[in-house]
Amino acid sequence: MDELSRRNVLKAGGALGALGALTVAAPAHAQVPWTWSPKGSVGGTGAGVDPRWVWDEEADPLVASVLDRGDVPRVNELLRTWTKNDQPLPAGLPADLRDFMERARRLPPWADRGKLTTVIEFNKKRGLYLGLLYGLASGMMSTVIPKEARAVYYSQGGADMKDRISKTAKLGYDIMSRDAYDPGGEMIVTCVKTRLVHAAVRHLLPRSPHWSQVADEEIPISQRDMMVTWHSLPTTVMQKMTGWGVPIPAAESDAFLHSWQLCAHMLGIRDEYIPASWAEANSQAGQVLDPVLAPTPEGVKLADILLNLGSSVDGGILSKPILGAFTRFMLGDEIAGWLKIRRELVWDPLLRVSWKPFIAVREGLLPFPAAPEAYWLFDEFLRKAALLFLSEARPISIEIPDTNRPS
Repeated sequence: MDELSRRNVLKAGGALGALGALTVAAPAHAQVPWTWSPKGSVGGTGAGVDPRWVWDEEADPLVASVLDRGDVPRVNELLRTWTKNDQPLPAGLPADLRDFMERARRLPPWADRGKLTTVIEFNKKRGLYLGLLYGLASGMMSTVIPKEARAVYYSQGGADMKDRISKTAKLGYDIMSRDAYDPGGEMIVTCVKTRLVHAAVRHLLPRSPHWSQVADEEIPISQRDMMVTWHSLPTTVMQKMTGWGVPIPAAESDAFLHSWQLCAHMLGIRDEYIPASWAEANSQAGQVLDPVLAPTPEGVKLADILLNLGSSVDGGILSKPILGAFTRFMLGDEIAGWLKIRRELVWDPLLRVSWKPFIAVREGLLPFPAAPEAYWLFDEFLRKAALLFLSEARPISIEIPDTNRPS
């Protein structure tokens, strides 16, 4: 079945669905045929269907119904009080939504409490790196993932990027918390609410004349798109830390992956698409993430907003030029050029020459009692970056949108 006919069949069947705020994918001409085997997934088996044609068959029609019934304001008001993983769902929710959320909040049988304990140590030791990488590697990469950039820009969240980024940062903050998936944690709540948001965006975005004019699909945010975004997070983060020479014990590396495997499952991604190992993750990312990176007008605008966020926590350390230099250092000259990030005469060469020695000094791999001033600046930048990209997740409410971005 050709692509257009297939889209029309799916659209006619009401199969709208998948990941909106986290969304991604490639232009149609850049799509690589899906060859990744489900044998490499946490499920270990599956039909092998290209996830570009798979959405969220449970959440999508449900949330579409909630929107069409006009229930969103009441549901959002009730869900503001639901914040902890073990907390009962609020009374008064529509019965069909309550039933879905009770199912969606259950961890899969393959959840490993031992690994979730181990990842606490990993997050504690690597928290500053993670804050920097989630913001400047993963966050900035999202602006050169065309479908993600367009979905974010034209959805309701695109009208208030400060609020939108805070809600995205909450997921990064919650997954790093000691009790992320424990009864007193918030990660399960965050994932379930985000899954509802994504389903709403899938229902709403095709109605946006602005998005429709630039989109190369009729149904946004497929499971393939979701995995592209997923790889921009844990896969990219682990690749960067490995490239920097950060020593990570195998058990902690596995535990970090496991925490993100659970995140994918709780966001509604099918187990057959979630990589079971880092080797499988790198293999899948090479097929679905690397080929789709490209500039868009929307992505350039979003990147500029991100680079200007540092002003609120600058303290003389964090500023647009430094954030731009770190973006260039992490993502390369080509992507920096796409995003119209100018070269920095001081920071660009300083990062190229001094970053890996700084990491070695910080990790105790290279004795350097009289570290140069640049190393202190790097360490201070790490702390400010963590504050910017994680502490923005102060108490906020992830809510179901009921409109697209105002024109």
